Amino acid sequence: MSERFLSLTEIAGRLGITTGALANYRLPEPDVIVGRTRGWKAETIDEWNRNRPGRGVGGGRPRKK
Repeated sequence: MSERFLSLTEIAGRLGITTGALANYRLPEPDVIVGRTRGWKAETIDEWNRNRPGRGVGGGRPRKK
């Protein structure tokens, strides 16, 4: 039986975002590379998505005093 890997389009659909927005995300290392095409296991993406920081993490502009 062959193993199933997700494409970038499928990952975007799984996350509920556009493929253009996905370009701004730092994805985990792919589980497989065939030629120039990358693929991820669904479990890899689900784990990565569960553990990535929430919205607003990382600072931004400091508040005025």
